[in-house]
Amino acid sequence: MTKEKPIRVGVVGIGHLGGYHLQKYAKIDGCKITALSDTEPERAKKAAELYGCEAFTDHRDMLDKVDAVSIAVPTGYHHAVARDFLAAGIDVLIEKPLCATVEEADDLLALAKKNNLVFQVGFVERFNPAVMALEKVITRPVFIEVHRLHPFFERGTDVDVILDLMIHDLDLILKFVDSPLTCVEAVGVPVLSDKIDISNVRLTFASGCIANVTASRISVKTMQKLRFFGPEGYHAVDTRKREILSLSKVMGADGKQQIIQNNIDISDHDPLEEEVRSFIGCVEKRSTPVVSGEEGRKSLALAEEILKKMKTHEDIPL
Repeated sequence: MTKEKPIRVGVVGIGHLGGYHLQKYAKIDGCKITALSDTEPERAKKAAELYGCEAFTDHRDMLDKVDAVSIAVPTGYHHAVARDFLAAGIDVLIEKPLCATVEEADDLLALAKKNNLVFQVGFVERFNPAVMALEKVITRPVFIEVHRLHPFFERGTDVDVILDLMIHDLDLILKFVDSPLTCVEAVGVPVLSDKIDISNVRLTFASGCIANVTASRISVKTMQKLRFFGPEGYHAVDTRKREILSLSKVMGADGKQQIIQNNIDISDHDPLEEEVRSFIGCVEKRSTPVVSGEEGRKSLALAEEILKKMKTHEDIPL
């Protein structure tokens, strides 16, 4: 019996995230890094030398070199780059957000479906050990409080903080609430860039759940916390520290309600490596990703609605 050929993989955009994708692919049996692309020739060359593959400055030169690809370019280029690979019959893992607009996302979704391709969106928090542990205890949240606060970096400021940071939490909220939205209220302002840098959003769902979400990229300290309140108790997830505090109410022997802390096992895996491994597993099995293109579209559509709501506040002086 002959050994199956490894999956040929590549990465487009060898910046902050693209470099990490290369690291993770290098650890996975069953795939081989064969090509990469970056618009900066020297950066592409150095990465190619490190991973023993071909380097290009035009991603289209990779189309006959790979079976699957990670796309980690700025959001404005997502649609054009991903479309080239999907049209060529290549499976795609694209970093969040899926695209700059829902219209662009729909075009890619249709193409991926037509060509029967694996199309995964890189919401790494879905693979966070604390978030995965939350799935074991959460039932029906009725109130959610979220803070994702980061110091300012130039990276990511090509889009508003909603698409840069908040979209991670929008994806998680939509997953755990699983109910139609009935109301979106949003405010946000630019501070250090020409895009929205800090925002607060209030989401109301048909189930009665309300989510209050704050995202900032102008904070002194980093905070990534989600707090879920529901009939079964309270669950606080720190995605940065990969920790979860889970409290439940139970009936004591004296007939009175008591609050107990749940003992929850949290694995010790690397979220991005788990995400990339999951993608390769889907490529091998031809299965639907944990975060499919359709899932990525949902959070993008919500982000668009939030940005639309913010326009009603543009006349408020800073």
